[in-house]
Amino acid sequence: MTKSHMTKSDMAEPDMTGHELPLRAHGESRPLRALRPEGLEAWLAGVPAETAAFLRDSGFKAQAQQLVLLPGPAGAVLGLGADRSHLAFGDLAFRLPAETLWRIEPGEFARDDAVLGFCLGAYRYRGFKQPKREPALLLCDDVPAIRSQAAAIWMVRDLVNAPANLLGPAELADAAMALGERHGARVTRCEGAALDAAYPTVSAVGAGSARKPVVVTLAWRGSTANDSSPLISLCGKGVCFDTGGYDLKPSSGMLRMKKDMGGAANVLGLTRMVMAADLPLRLEVRIGCVENSVSGTAMRPLDVLRTRKGLTVEIGNTDAEGRLVLCDLIDEACAARPALLIDCATLTGAARVAVGPDLPALFTNDEGWAEQLRVSAVAANDPMWRLPLWDGYDSWLDSPVADLNNVSSKPLAGAVTAALFLRRFVPEGQAWAHFDMYAWNDSTRPARPEGGEAQAIRAMLHAISAKFFLAT
Repeated sequence: MTKSHMTKSDMAEPDMTGHELPLRAHGESRPLRALRPEGLEAWLAGVPAETAAFLRDSGFKAQAQQLVLLPGPAGAVLGLGADRSHLAFGDLAFRLPAETLWRIEPGEFARDDAVLGFCLGAYRYRGFKQPKREPALLLCDDVPAIRSQAAAIWMVRDLVNAPANLLGPAELADAAMALGERHGARVTRCEGAALDAAYPTVSAVGAGSARKPVVVTLAWRGSTANDSSPLISLCGKGVCFDTGGYDLKPSSGMLRMKKDMGGAANVLGLTRMVMAADLPLRLEVRIGCVENSVSGTAMRPLDVLRTRKGLTVEIGNTDAEGRLVLCDLIDEACAARPALLIDCATLTGAARVAVGPDLPALFTNDEGWAEQLRVSAVAANDPMWRLPLWDGYDSWLDSPVADLNNVSSKPLAGAVTAALFLRRFVPEGQAWAHFDMYAWNDSTRPARPEGGEAQAIRAMLHAISAKFFLAT
């Protein structure tokens, strides 16, 4: 069945588990000074002699992540080293005393970076277990854009970290709908026979699971947007758990497959930031919520599917299901000829082999957007790395019985051939960017706790804003 909803946002958005950002607008606070090595001696010359002696005796050199608590009301000092990103502030929340309130004094750094790094480092997933201690708090009440971005990233992390028994296709769809409704978006939920007809490859991927697939579509426009405002279209792979299907993953490869909806979570995070910023554009978002399981009704190797576009696809591997989820969404999204189409997916292990876990692989058919995304990734300290849509590998997707196969005939360049598969569903001239991301931190580092992660969405927000609204 298909349902439509239109409501107005009249409440603050909670995250998945009810915890809140560590920001406070008032209260008795302690000072924290962030220093670089080149400015250390000049600063020490202006503080009481006992403070300077204490820091020298403590071996403080203002190196990155070096933190010293000062006696009495003097607060603390943080070393920045040469790090000029938000990561320099990313481990303060759990190194400063629990639940103490701090104010960051002005210095040679961007205040927004300090607030963002502090907030991202304060995140811990609280769905079932409280952390060993509470974070410190930051005195700050005048950074709504950074607050919005941090809250969106916390939401992404909560979604990815949620266990698959509690976040299946229906629950992911509910989260997407709730997000849209809070911001006054028109929200459509498609499932059952209507989904089978409209999104046949999404249906095929979900056929093996007792938890049936759902496609959610959000349509939103900023308060100052009109019918001629730029249209941005987003598509997200929301595979809530991926067994691999009949091409079953080994147990080690299945351990983190609750995160296979990380592309959808990141799309929802970007959506939240765009709507919260009230950008003067039109936005369409499609989330394919599905589970890839094994049963008597699951798709099989060498099955042939007919996509929404009409192209036929031979199933060379049932574990290459993410591109099947996306291809129908991409085809529908392209009908409106958006100014930019973005899809996000935890699509291939090959991308991780190529660029590792921290760098989402970017594929795009538009040189202007490629450059804008590159510049924005640097400006936002939100990295990505471009890989080629190499035409020479396109024939590797040939099939003897269908228009194309869902996997390559060769065991090489898996991320490239996956992107080339998706490109078959993008019309000529349509600007398109595909992000193959990991959406996970394997270990805890400053501002990046172990678990689910938002990747490249701050860079995407920066690129969209710069391309359409900030260019002179």
